[in-house]
Amino acid sequence: MSENIAENQEEKRADSFGDAVKIELIAATCEDAKKIEAYGGDRIELVSALSEGGLTPSYGLMKAVIESVSIPVNVIIRPHSQSFVYTDEEIEMMRQDIKMAKELGANGIVIGALDEKNQICEQSLNRLLEAAYGLEVTFHRAIDELEHPVEGVKILSHYKSINRILTSGGKGSLSKNREIIRNMVLHSGHIKILVGGGLNFENIKEIMEATSAPEYHFGTAVRVESSPFKNISKDLLKKLFTLLKK
Repeated sequence: MSENIAENQEEKRADSFGDAVKIELIAATCEDAKKIEAYGGDRIELVSALSEGGLTPSYGLMKAVIESVSIPVNVIIRPHSQSFVYTDEEIEMMRQDIKMAKELGANGIVIGALDEKNQICEQSLNRLLEAAYGLEVTFHRAIDELEHPVEGVKILSHYKSINRILTSGGKGSLSKNREIIRNMVLHSGHIKILVGGGLNFENIKEIMEATSAPEYHFGTAVRVESSPFKNISKDLLKKLFTLLKK
């Protein structure tokens, strides 16, 4: 590693520790969204079908949630859970959903697209980004399907319109992927790494210390019985934010 690269990485590491950590939580209903705001969440990822990993929410749900909270709402744009490979028709559907989210006042969108070789499909990505102009953009956990997620981060870092990447560091557990996530942080350029996909009360402090990522994403960990079919628990939200303040 050259001296300049090492210095840049140390600066990146210092910046990550110095910045205030942001917490994003998944909402699937209006009640979820209101609880997230009330108990200190910084941002909402709005989804439907949480049990499927999150799909595009309906017009009605988008409108109701965006109007009911004042914290940022980022809407997932994902038409199905079969894969992250999309046809031209599906990309056009996603573009229309992005435009709808924008018209309703969403803060941003959460997207991702791969090709048949499980590489980032830049052609599809460019079409989606064109529709998303003016919105924050998160590239979601499609990146975890890549054989080399750090290389994916390097590709995405060339896109100035992408603000963050949601990742668990690839396949496998967060704990096993700590070093990969750390490297993703170091190579992400202007993009913030949003760690999620398996975060819970037992591992959050360990993951924060090991990766120095600036943002963290919680889903089922704050739900009753850790179930995607249950509501967010007020008690678990309190527990989370109490833990993070220690």
